[in-house]
Formats: sequence, structure tokens, C-alpha cells
Amino acid sequence: MKIKVKNLGALKQAEFTLGNLTIICGGNNTGKTYATYALFGFLSSWREILEIKIDVDNLSQLLAEGVTLIDIQQYVDQAEQIVSKASEMYSRQLFNVFAAPAERFADSEFQIYLDTEKINLGQKFERTMRTANNAELFSLTKSAGSTELFITLLAEKEQIKIPNEILNHIIADAIKDIVFAQIIPNPFIASSERTGAAIFRKDLDFDRHRILEEIGKADKKIDRVELFQKDYDRDYALPIKKNVEFIRDLRFQSVSKKSSFILKEHPDVLNDFADIIGGAYTITANDELFYVPKGKKVKLSIDESSSAVRSLLDIGFYLRHEAQKGDLLMIDEPELNLHPENQRRVARLFSRLVNLGIKIFITTHSDYIVKELNTLITLKGNKPHLKRIADEEGYQKEELISADQIKVYIAEEKLIKLDGNQKKTKCQTLTPANINPEMGIEARSFDITIDTMNRIQDAIFWGED
Repeated sequence: MKIKVKNLGALKQAEFTLGNLTIICGGNNTGKTYATYALFGFLSSWREILEIKIDVDNLSQLLAEGVTLIDIQQYVDQAEQIVSKASEMYSRQLFNVFAAPAERFADSEFQIYLDTEKINLGQKFERTMRTANNAELFSLTKSAGSTELFITLLAEKEQIKIPNEILNHIIADAIKDIVFAQIIPNPFIASSERTGAAIFRKDLDFDRHRILEEIGKADKKIDRVELFQKDYDRDYALPIKKNVEFIRDLRFQSVSKKSSFILKEHPDVLNDFADIIGGAYTITANDELFYVPKGKKVKLSIDESSSAVRSLLDIGFYLRHEAQKGDLLMIDEPELNLHPENQRRVARLFSRLVNLGIKIFITTHSDYIVKELNTLITLKGNKPHLKRIADEEGYQKEELISADQIKVYIAEEKLIKLDGNQKKTKCQTLTPANINPEMGIEARSFDITIDTMNRIQDAIFWGED
């Protein structure tokens, strides 16, 4: 999957390709978060943006004869055009993702290129549509290895009073899942504002508080219908909104009732995570969220817990209750509030998750995370001494990662040729970093600062006449 952006925040023009582990690093205000939020916005809304048109003849045949057949291959053949058109539509809606004025994104462009060659129609597909009272309306089925989708009415034709527009929407959604869901990952994001969302989770009910504000205006006549139709969380960027919704849903225990594949198949990963936070999260039936330090008979509320515990809260619940293979876990600054040793352990956790089938996308300022990943890359080699070092230092085989699984980009100013220009222009972009199996990641963003600090220290200690 490749993404290309233009005039997006600080980024004049940039492109990046997702790896199993994707890292964007660089200074402050260089466009890292803009790229992250824009990608998350598309991955969160592609089902609404992608346009699939069903032939009117198919809809008529379904209603007249009770069955129709659609060849899915035609949509595979059109996949690139469908995605390109969706990218254009999404570009016009970017301001909504960032909760910003439309004019700020008037010239912004977002284009995503999917690996359409990886679309495989070999999977079986079954879906049954039902009424509100659970009566069956019709079924959509595709046999394994087939390209044909069968839609069959399950109710009497006289009972079917669904407009063609709704039928088109239902069938199109099924085709989107068959064709595109396998190559577009399901995203989960932990924004850099997650610590605040954790501690103020009961207060961050946007709708409730805005409604109370409106009601409190005694000098204003209230239109109750208009009041409840307002979009009160429009002032918050989509990733922040999603963070708040996830944390807020913990009180209804809708999250904690589910089990991730990690909980079912790899509980040792959750044990490693518990070691990082030094305990465990627990939520009671009374909507009380606690942190329980390991080995202590005490329960701490989230506001009593450390900032590190708060910053990893939603990630912990995601890993235990939400994570599924093929997901894309996006974390803005995973190093937030973490001691350097825990930053190293988080890097090892990421590598292990990648090896379990979860893709990772991070922005980071942490030299510790990058250097620990370098260690995991180099220890993956087959030289005899590497295994000895790994054993001595406590590295597990499941934590090691290949260089070809990682993509790293530096957000920086650089001379590049803008689209339509003959000469290069110096502007803000994303530059791919070199990744060597024996040396690791070339992270200039950190190396320059470290070299400067070392030079000053050397001058202090050795510069006396």
C-alpha cells in the first residue's frame, strides 16, 4: 500500500509505503501527525467512500425472480479506478478528519494505491440480511474459488419493500468486503492525546456536555430537535474522537466483553505488556477503572496512576480485547511518558506483534525505540555469535525482525521534484531511510542531535588548554 500526499500540513509533497512496521520520525511540526491522521481517516472510512454501482438489471431481476448473480471479477478489474476516485473524494473531505476549516485543506491531495494484485477471490462469503425483528430478507453467498455472488430472496416478494438505492447499498457493501477488505487493514489508533482521554474519560462525553451548555443558556429559546441533531464532537480530529469513544465505551464494558486472538492464542504477549506497565488494568461492573500494581494489594484509579500507565491504557485494552490478525495498530509517539528501558521493551513488543500478523505504524522522537529495533534487526542474522548474544541478553526468537519488514521515513526539508516541475524544489517531505540487515536503521533525525551533544561533551572534557 502506497500513499501520496500534497499540501498536507507542513508536507508539500510526500509519499510513503506501508511495511509490516512503518516508522515516521523527524522534528516537531514536520508533518508526521498529518500523514498519520490522513491515513487513519481513509482506513476508517473507505467503506463509505468507495463507490460500487450495481447494474439496475440485477436489482430488477432480484425483485422479479427472487435471485440474481453478479460477477465479482468486474470489480476486481476496476479496483484501481474505484480507489482512485475514492481518493479524490476523500481529499475533499480531509478537513473533516482534522476538524479544521475547509479552506485550510482546499489544495490538499491524498492518493492511496492498493496492492490490487493481492486481491484473492478464493475465500467463501456468506451474509444474511434481516429485518429489525430478525426475519430473513435475502442472502448473499459466494463459494470458495468462485467469482460469482448469488443474491437470493428469502422472504415473499410481496414483503420486500426495499428501495433500489438501499438494495444497491447492501449489495455494494458485500462486494467491498469481498474485494477490498482483504487488502485494506482495520486501523486502531492511539493518538498523542490518549493520556488526557484516559484520565478524563468520564468527562469527555462531547454530546452530553455540549447539550448541557445549550440548556444552560436561559436567555435562548431551545429547539430540542435541532439540539440533539448537532454534531458536537466536530471540534476534535477524528483520531482523537476515536480514542475518546474507545475509552468511553469501557464504562459500558462493550470492549471488555470481547477477546482478541492475542488473549486466546498468545497470552504470554499480554504478560510481557503487564511487565511494561508493572501491573494490570481492571474494570468493574460499576464502571470503575483501576490499575493494579503487580504484587501489591492495592487498586489505583487511573488519575492516581502514573502517566505511563495512562498512556498505554487504550493499547492494553486493544491488545486484550480488540486485536485481530491483519489489523494496523497506529500509535502517535509510543514513547510518551515512558522510561528509556520501557521504550526498549515497547519496541520489542511491536516486533513481536508484527510477527504475529499485526501491522504497526508509529511516529516517534525516540532514539531508544529505533536503536532497540536496530538490535532486533541485526540479531536476526545467522552469524553464530548473534545467537549467543541474543541468549545472553534475554532476546526471544519471536521478537527478532527482518529489515525487509520495516519502512522508515524521515520528515525533513529536502530538494525534490514536485509533480509538473522540471527543477527540484526544497520543501518539506518524507525521505526513505536506509535499513541495513547488519547495521539497522539510518536515523539521521536522531544521529545529528546525538553527534552534536557528543561533540559538546568532548569539548567540555577535553578542550582545556
